[in-house]
Amino acid sequence: MLHGINHVAIAVQELAPAIATWRDLLGFELHGIEHVPDQRVRVAIMRKGDHCVELLEPASPESPITGFLAKRGPGLHHVCLEVEGIADMLARLKAAGVPLIDQAARPGAEGRMVAFVHPKGTGGVLIELSEREPQKP
Repeated sequence: MLHGINHVAIAVQELAPAIATWRDLLGFELHGIEHVPDQRVRVAIMRKGDHCVELLEPASPESPITGFLAKRGPGLHHVCLEVEGIADMLARLKAAGVPLIDQAARPGAEGRMVAFVHPKGTGGVLIELSEREPQKP
């Protein structure tokens, strides 16, 4: 089940100047910086009310963001959709012939499980599916 847009992600060369722009000029608040080892990125989570922007900085030369920046430069990287039942959503997309980058969800920022859908199947837009992990009792 789709709940809506969770965030937009922007690839940046360095977090510090990007954070300053989004905080000081645009009025967003920094809610934390995380390292996501699986994706080899550092993520700054910027919020303004119910709206979220994630700033993505490569954490290594092997980061997908390093390649993105070399090819396209800084800018919009992906749109993240909040879902419930990420495995079912991936299965439904796969059955419809939509190419997937991730066949199964993996750990992402903010304690979420994430999976990426290839832009070839979504009109040129990289889409991240995101589901909050269930709370442990």
